[in-house]
Amino acid sequence: MAGSTALTRGGRVRLDQPKAQRRRVLPEYDPEAFGRLSERVARFLGTGRFIVWMTLVIIVWLGWNITAPVYLRFDPYPFIFLTLVLSLQASYAAPLILLAQNRQDDRDRVTHEQERKQNERSIADTEYLTREIAALRIGLGEVATRDWIRSELQDLVREMAEQRLVPPSGPGDEPPAGRTETDR
Repeated sequence: MAGSTALTRGGRVRLDQPKAQRRRVLPEYDPEAFGRLSERVARFLGTGRFIVWMTLVIIVWLGWNITAPVYLRFDPYPFIFLTLVLSLQASYAAPLILLAQNRQDDRDRVTHEQERKQNERSIADTEYLTREIAALRIGLGEVATRDWIRSELQDLVREMAEQRLVPPSGPGDEPPAGRTETDR
């Protein structure tokens, strides 16, 4: 077969060949770059600087078209051209602001989802640690601690002293042979 088209003689599409590139009527653009530009414009439109500049332009526009000689005025009294310019500016500003808001909503949604997953992990970790602490407490309930052993030994010594198997120990008594006072 001559050439590498995606169509066979019968007009059927060949799946083992890449699609032929279509000619585009509209120019191609990077949506991410356009989105960043719209955010910058929307950020500027929401500042006091924009309001001041827009007010100055309108004052100069009105001042020129009221005070300039008649043959130099480009927008006489009903200021139709000024109205058209402001309408054009508003018609572009509104969609750019909406696009910027949509991008911000998307970022907020992703951030919210990440925070939700982090919270779920934190809750799972907390529940795991709670179960581990409970298991340790149960385990410690079955472990003989030093204080418990000491109290049991003291009880045994008292019982033996009552039965007169060992001499009662009291203050000033000598420790048994081989033990010192610090060993008690």
